[in-house]
Amino acid sequence: MIAYIDSFRNRFGVESLCRVLGTTDCGFVTSRGYRVAKTRSASATSVCDAVLIPVVHEIHQTNYVV
Repeated sequence: MIAYIDSFRNRFGVESLCRVLGTTDCGFVTSRGYRVAKTRSASATSVCDAVLIPVVHEIHQTNYVV
């Protein structure tokens, strides 16, 4: 959801996007919640994923792409 808002925030504004998106499976999206999420430090899982995903892509390219 954050990435979606990021991609359209310059065109529509955060408040407008959050109002239109309304309720999600995770709860209600607010402009305040968006800003809190943007300032939160990355989780351990996100940091680990950032390191491992390129390695997995390289292994896949090496072994499975014809």
